[in-house]
Amino acid sequence: MLSDLKRIIDQISRDRGFDKTLLIEAIEEAVQSAARKKFGSRREIEVRYNEEYGEVEVFQFRNVVEEAEDEQTEISFVDAQKLDPDVQLGDELGEKMEDISDLGRIAAQSAKQVIIHKMKDAEKEVIYDMFKDRVGEVVSGIVQRFERGNMVVNLGRTDAILPKDQQIAKRSFKQGDRIRAYLKEVRQTSRDSQLILSRTCDEFLAKLFQLEVPEMAEGIVRVMGVSREPGFRAKIAVSSSESDVDPVGACVGMKGSRVQNVVQELQGERIDIVTWSPDPAKYVYNALAPAHVSMVMADEDARSLLVVVPNDQLSLAIGRQGQNVRLASKLIGWRIDVKSEQRYANLSDPGYQSLLGLKGIDESLADQLFGKGIHSSAVLAGKSASDLMVIRSIDEAFAQKLIKEAQANPFQGQTPEGGDNGASLLSSTEEVASQESFKDEEGDVAAGNEEARE
Repeated sequence: MLSDLKRIIDQISRDRGFDKTLLIEAIEEAVQSAARKKFGSRREIEVRYNEEYGEVEVFQFRNVVEEAEDEQTEISFVDAQKLDPDVQLGDELGEKMEDISDLGRIAAQSAKQVIIHKMKDAEKEVIYDMFKDRVGEVVSGIVQRFERGNMVVNLGRTDAILPKDQQIAKRSFKQGDRIRAYLKEVRQTSRDSQLILSRTCDEFLAKLFQLEVPEMAEGIVRVMGVSREPGFRAKIAVSSSESDVDPVGACVGMKGSRVQNVVQELQGERIDIVTWSPDPAKYVYNALAPAHVSMVMADEDARSLLVVVPNDQLSLAIGRQGQNVRLASKLIGWRIDVKSEQRYANLSDPGYQSLLGLKGIDESLADQLFGKGIHSSAVLAGKSASDLMVIRSIDEAFAQKLIKEAQANPFQGQTPEGGDNGASLLSSTEEVASQESFKDEEGDVAAGNEEARE
């Protein structure tokens, strides 16, 4: 039946990396299933692979009785003696089935399905063993096809899935493109792909730098933290174990070549490289670049930082839609509250605090009132509704409500004369290592700390 079976088993085992024992078990199970379909499901059949001859042998076992009524499970004593003269009534007699070449079309199809199923299971085990120790690595493959938004990537031996939520938004690949991704998970058993990839995780960015920067491979420069908004902007904090090696410069490379390779791989994602520091105040100074920081106050118990920046640096420190401060907060792991020097000075003013103490007034409105020369609730109490309505967010009803509230809570302290509250702020943050920020679309090097200070 299977004269070339031994050669086939050896070849598949060698080419596909399967355990030969698994293949033999699959074949034995397939032939047994086929034999049951051909000769009867109640027949007790045993299949063995003969390694010496490279053949599959099929045996049936039947009980020896005086007269057989069920040919599938019984054999008459007379017929049994022809096979074994020493047989006794009640014995179970095994008999090799000689003609097993014609198991029938349906039986053969069943055998084929069992073998395919077993080989798929064996393939999964091989793939799992091959990739289980590679979790956390960057792998390279070819975009094969798209399924419901998920990208199927061929890695050579097998396919992997790059889920839709792990793809960088608005960054397109087409069939046949080469792609690199982070091997996030290897599943031992799965209906779908066993290998799950990611291009949006923080680890992917760190691994790309480790591939580009030799000092990282040598252990001199280390990645201390990463925060990303995939496809838009990212921050990576680095440190050096040797004083004569600049970690930021090592990551930038000659004329920005190293970081630009990473930017290109991420299809234009803007990357800020900052110097890590164990001091949260120094760390946030670096992390908020290119904005200049005037002062930092840390609350270690609450893990929060109050960062004061020059008035003209506030929007730069916060970033578009709060992106810069949000990424810095994630990078450091502390809550960051950014205020301008003017607002910080206002907050230390008793008259300003008296305004904040009134219902309906927040910092934004208090700033506007302060800018109009209303430096306390006492001053507000003496104003008319028309005086307040010059501020866009205040209508007549709201103005009258604020005036009544101020009259009910008069300010007892003193405020400086004129429009200036007299407060000044000195910088208390010392110089720290410079850092670089890299643009996305053009890939040009943008202003870092040194340039921002000028």
